[in-house]
Amino acid sequence: MSDAVRHRGPDDHGVWLDEAAGLGLGQRRLSIIDLSEAGHQPMVSASGRYVVTYNGEIYNFRRLRDELLPLGHRFRGESDTEVLLAAVEEWGPRGAAERSVGMFAFALWDREERKLHLVRDRLGVKPLVYGRLGGAFFFASELHAVRTDARLRAALDIDRGSLAMLAQFSFVPDPGTVYQHVHKLLPGTILTIGAHDESPPAPLPYWSIEEAVVEGRRHGAISSAEEAVAELDELLRDSIELRMISDVPLGAFLSGGIDSSAVVAIMQSLSARPVKTFTVGYSEGDYDEAGDARRVAKHLGTDHHELQLSAGDVMSVIERLPQIYDEPFADSSQLPTTLISEFARRHVTVVLTGDGGDEVFAGYNRHVWGRRAWRMLQVLPRRLRRSMSAEKR
Repeated sequence: MSDAVRHRGPDDHGVWLDEAAGLGLGQRRLSIIDLSEAGHQPMVSASGRYVVTYNGEIYNFRRLRDELLPLGHRFRGESDTEVLLAAVEEWGPRGAAERSVGMFAFALWDREERKLHLVRDRLGVKPLVYGRLGGAFFFASELHAVRTDARLRAALDIDRGSLAMLAQFSFVPDPGTVYQHVHKLLPGTILTIGAHDESPPAPLPYWSIEEAVVEGRRHGAISSAEEAVAELDELLRDSIELRMISDVPLGAFLSGGIDSSAVVAIMQSLSARPVKTFTVGYSEGDYDEAGDARRVAKHLGTDHHELQLSAGDVMSVIERLPQIYDEPFADSSQLPTTLISEFARRHVTVVLTGDGGDEVFAGYNRHVWGRRAWRMLQVLPRRLRRSMSAEKR
């Protein structure tokens, strides 16, 4: 299973076993914070109680470290993994997750209580799949790892309900996967299973976007547009500065749109040297944003890199998509994303992107047309609108 996800972490690997419990933890590491042996995983906590295999990055780990030092915790290295374990010892798995800002998925074994905790970040940026088949409970970063076991592979059947959702949404939404009996851990949840439990209980949430919105409305009143701009700028700067902490080369994707341009502009303002930026250009003019990206890069003074693609370049990726995306994914953005990622990897190890920014900053025309369409639909009687939108079976 570890070998199957080697591409996710080519820098280091490790295995930790608790034979009495029948538990194995494997890790493939992409070294970003603390490249030394002190960051090796699976990692055992200072007390010896907890063992973790962890994928991702906790961006506020230095702030958590400063909070943990006065409480008596000591650290032998500079990795965020060690800080995560200290946070678990101080506040428990849920408390550590609630205090962690980042993208992460981790498996934490409690040697004292003989319990395994699976934890996923708030928005589900990092993948984590799990299930129970053939008398074994399994979990991994990718479905490829599950398929390496012959017993599990023989028991994997395609989930037709997931195929229907794929046709509707262009991807398989959480908690489903393309296979029966295999699930994605829901974002912002913790699943806990004992060494002798027959089946895992339902995951429990440690964070809710609904509660976050309610809390924000209660305490986040803003009196003016100027105040809103100032607060947004402060939040973006703090968020991007945390994500620029790295012991390896770092860059950014730049499309020339609002989201990636804003990210790169703030990165450059925080950096003492030109930020490495990467963009994709197309021979088909209707899809080519390289000119916009080039102008933004020149204005900001970045170290800009441009990858020009032809239709043949894009077509060459298609045969590799099942290995890259693990299960069916019907968004055409996967093609240029794959190619620009491979291109950027020649220069840097980590990139920041503007993914999700268009949803916040209304960067697509659909946001404009949606409001116009709603104004026209409002003239229809409510009963007729409900009838038109009802699910047909």
